[in-house]
Amino acid sequence: MRFQDKVVWITGASSGIGEALAVAFSREGAKLILSSRREDELERVKNSCPGTHETIYVLPMDVGQLDMMVEKAAIAESIFGPIDILINNAGISQRSLVKETKLDVELKIMNINFNGTIALTRAVLPSMLDRKSGHLVVISSLMGYLDTPLRATYAASKHALHGYFDSLRSEIWQDQVKVTIVCPGFIKTNISINAMTADGSTHDKMDNQQARGMSPEACAARILTAIDRGKEEVLIGGIENLAVYIKRIFPPSLFEADSTPQSMTGSMHDGSSKRGLLTAREMG
Repeated sequence: MRFQDKVVWITGASSGIGEALAVAFSREGAKLILSSRREDELERVKNSCPGTHETIYVLPMDVGQLDMMVEKAAIAESIFGPIDILINNAGISQRSLVKETKLDVELKIMNINFNGTIALTRAVLPSMLDRKSGHLVVISSLMGYLDTPLRATYAASKHALHGYFDSLRSEIWQDQVKVTIVCPGFIKTNISINAMTADGSTHDKMDNQQARGMSPEACAARILTAIDRGKEEVLIGGIENLAVYIKRIFPPSLFEADSTPQSMTGSMHDGSSKRGLLTAREMG
């Protein structure tokens, strides 16, 4: 088994990619710490994992509570020992126009997606540096490269993660601590359902492309392979991944799309205009 007895801490482990990662790592013999705000769902995930549950610990946590991260990290390391792999998976998406979105909504998205991630990373990193061993994994999004309507703050948070962790990697590689950035495209999870709208309420709709996306289990399998191989970055999805490479060649206008209500359902332009030729409205 590739991850036998490795201590793996997964945030956002109560559903979606986080849940699939928990099951996958459990099959590989890892010792798991599962975190999210929903303790009951974490217990459900724990019970769904194969093998013995004695090596799975539920640690409820809200990554938005930045001042609790050092304490939570200390608790986590007291369970099975030092963290070998930290998977920063907790996050929230967005479905709203900038001009309509309340500032406190934007701040909340940034706090969960970016501030919480770096706060937890900073709490775990010293131990990894002391041991000259460890792996930091960040579940980002193709929105870390792209920019589309209704995702401004979400995209900003993912762009920020890329900048931060790419820089961090350049600082710690000589200390034998690895950094992997994972960029999922269309994955069939509840991320669009739970996305925040302009007033902070939930979107409560599954985006069309999300519904037709890759399964979380297939995504998790790709992530484990990337971690095992020490990949610095991995794009996971289907044809939507091409948008990342195409954007490097073509002007941003190629990606422009309208922000009308029908765009939130995932409908594509009819091709009568060159604008909106490539869209990524539903990534994350």
